[in-house]
Parts: sequence; structure tokens; C-alpha cells
Amino acid sequence: MNKKVAIIGSGFSSISAASYLAKAGFDVSVYEKNKSLGGRARVTEKEGFTFDMGPSWYWMPDVFDRYFEDFGKKVSDYYELVRLSPSYRVFWSDKPDDIPSDMQELEEYFEAYEKGSGEKLRQFMSEAKTKYDIGMGEFVTKPSLSITEFMTLDIAKKGLSLDLFKPISKHIRSYFKHPKLIELLEFPVLFLGAKPQNTPSLYSLMNYADMALGTWYPMGGMGKIVEGMVSVAQDLGVKFHTNSGVEKIITRNSKATGIVVNGEKIEADIVVSGADYHHTEQKLLDISERNYSTKYWDKRTMAPSSLLYYVGVNKSVEGIKHHNLFFDESFDVHATEIYDTHKWPEKPLFYVCSPSKTDSSVAPEGKENMFFLVPVSTELMNDSEKIRKKYFDMICDRLTKHIGEDIRPNIEVYESFAHSDFVEVYNSFKGNAYGLANTLKQTAFLKPKLKSKKVENLFFTGQLTSPGPGVPPSLISGKVVSGLIEKSGATKR
Repeated sequence: MNKKVAIIGSGFSSISAASYLAKAGFDVSVYEKNKSLGGRARVTEKEGFTFDMGPSWYWMPDVFDRYFEDFGKKVSDYYELVRLSPSYRVFWSDKPDDIPSDMQELEEYFEAYEKGSGEKLRQFMSEAKTKYDIGMGEFVTKPSLSITEFMTLDIAKKGLSLDLFKPISKHIRSYFKHPKLIELLEFPVLFLGAKPQNTPSLYSLMNYADMALGTWYPMGGMGKIVEGMVSVAQDLGVKFHTNSGVEKIITRNSKATGIVVNGEKIEADIVVSGADYHHTEQKLLDISERNYSTKYWDKRTMAPSSLLYYVGVNKSVEGIKHHNLFFDESFDVHATEIYDTHKWPEKPLFYVCSPSKTDSSVAPEGKENMFFLVPVSTELMNDSEKIRKKYFDMICDRLTKHIGEDIRPNIEVYESFAHSDFVEVYNSFKGNAYGLANTLKQTAFLKPKLKSKKVENLFFTGQLTSPGPGVPPSLISGKVVSGLIEKSGATKR
């Protein structure tokens, strides 16, 4: 009889782990507390509008290609992928710029702001490509259980080119001086991880992913990725259970033997948690069974939380693209408010996604699907409706200033999602949206471990462990943990 695996949560990492384990011969069941699959990549539909609840950027298409290829499939078997051109629009304080998807045009764009920066961008991207190839090809595929995994001569040589001890802010400024170019290159780490001053320049690989590999979109929305992955898993025999909140991990003699779901005990030979790591340890395990203490978690540097709005407008909105970044206020001030002073931002940067500019299926004809995001601190506990409305009006005022029209009189659908919702819906530690910040002290083997040190046959996957936050890393995390489980014992009882 095949060994039974119980997986907690149905985010990208969980579905990934489930598919690889089922392919290896395990009997896999996935338990999701919410009514739909996908974790933070859930989809909601209202009055003809289809909203992706979480991720909206499709970067690193090679990672998705390899994932489906591992199961003898192609991305095109499940969704149509289109490259966005321009990649996105940036609203500066003076005027908006469309960021070219073509590298030669991008070099010309840089050159227009700073003489000689076109050639410097070429050099910067060449170095970033090296980091991407090494980082994504070798480093992220390691389970990172111990520093010894990285103590080989080959890795040591390659590691020298990764600039682990140089902050990305300094690295970018060694190439470019114009503030707009610097902000353009710093935004991926500021929005998704930490202050650029505290992020290793290794993460310039994100600039390569952004500008060289391109910004893409799966027609139908990001939920189509979830649908494709679930289809792969089900074809392999994976069983999915929604409305199935896991209340306890059952252990016997320091060994995981099952889970409690909605009051029912379910036996399992192996338990994998793709749910929030902190929640799994602090709520589903006894104190003696936890890898990490409350003190440990309190010292972690978290990536931001988010204030989100899902908005359906009963007309086409001119002046915006699919992706829109509003950098018309101070980068440094907003970064300080997110990571240092932990206050509600006074003049926040924000992001607007309008997938209906590319995909008519996500909104009724002639109408606009809009997703707003404001990065905020994870230390903010009061996100009352009054505060949410205040910030929505604030960013709508800014949007109106830039595009010349106010969308508020034309709103048909409005929903908000904030810190307290991340906690309630996803059991998110401190209401984080993106996991741990990508600081040096939280990279590779310094992240929470994929394998429990206290409980045999208990494993973890997802954005709070290796390799880190983001959709592509989550796919990889599921694959890596499945490899660990395969090595831990035979697929038969």
C-alpha cells in the first residue's frame, strides 16, 4: 500500500508538492480551510467581474515551463500566455512612462534619462543574468537544511559572483545616478521584500526576471495557473478537500501520524504543511514539537502586508495599462514607514492592475476590472473600514490627478482586503502578504527549515521557508520538499 501524505493548504507550493509526491507513488490528499483552492491565489467572481485575489505578476516563465514539463505537459495545455508590451506604466510626479518590453528600446529609455546608461544597463543585466542562472539553477533547488550544502568549491566560486554582502541599493547606484532609473530597479525588492539597503544585490536577478525575461499574463487570470496545476495533480490521483480546516497535527512518539480536520482524525504517514509556517507550529503542534520559539518569530523581518481593493467599474478607464506603478511620492519615506516606523503611510506608493486591458473575459463588455495594492507594515493592527475608505479615496484622488477622470461615480463592485483579513483567511503571521523579507540573515539555510527537527515525517513548504516568497519560488519549494520526502523513505509502507 502506498504511503499516505496529508498536505495542509492548497497554495502553489502545496499543489506543487502534491503533484510531485503523487508522481513518486504516494497517496496524497490536500486539505484547504477555505471554500476554494489556490491559497492566496484564490479567485472571486462578482457581477460578471473575475478578480485574482492575490498574485498578479507573471514573471520567470521558465519556472512554469519546467514545472509542467516535469509532468509531460506544457503551459499551453492549460492556458494561453501573452507577453505584455509595454511591460507596465510608471506614474512619476511629472509624467507617466511606459516601460518597454524590448531590451533595445529599454536601453534607449535609460539613455534618455542618463547619458551612457544604455550601455550600463546592458552590463547590469549581464551580471543579473549570471545571478539568475546560478541562483535559480542551483541555489534555490537545494533544501537549505544546512550550510554544508553550500560548502563545495564549485558553489564557493559561483557564490563570489552573487554579491551576497553588498546591498542592492549600493549595487544599483554603482551603475546609475538618475533617481527614476534607481527607483525603477529598486521597486521589485521594495514592494516584495525589504528596504533596498537591507537586501543583498543577489536580488538584481529580479531585475533580469522583470526586464529581460518579461512580464506575462495568463489569459483568464492567474487563477488559470491554479486550475492547470490542480488538473495535473488530479490526473495523478491527488484528492482535494475544501472547507477542511486542519485543527491539529497528530503525533506519536515524536512522529507525525495524521491530522485533525473539522474534528475528525485522519491518519497519514507523512504530513506536509503549506499553510503559514508560524501558524502550523504555534497552533497545530505542542510546544515541545516546535522548531522555533515565539521569540524567534518575533525577531523575523517580515515582507510587507498589503491593503487591497477589488473594483469593478462600469466603463472603460483611459490612461492606464495592464500594470501601473504610482511612484509619484517619495520611495524612501514609504519604505521607512513600512519597515522602520511601522505607521500608516502618509503618501503611499501604490499599484493598480487592470487585467481587462488585456483580457476581456475578466470584466463585462465595456467595463473595467481594477485591483489596487498599497504596501503597508505588518505591525498595523487597526484596518477598520474607515481607514480602508480613507486610503481608497487617497489613491483615487491621485489616480484622478494623473488620468483626468474619477472612477468613483462609476464603481459597481468594491471589496477591500487588509491585514486582519490576511490573518483570518490565511492564518498569516502578522498579516504578511509575501512571507519573510529577503534580507541576508533570512536567505537560504538561514530560513525556517523545510523539515521538522522535532517531529519525524513532518515537513513544511511555501513562502516562509526555502526558497522564499513569490509564485515561482513556491513551485520550486513544493518540488524541493517532495524530493526530501522521497529520500526520507520508500513510497511503500
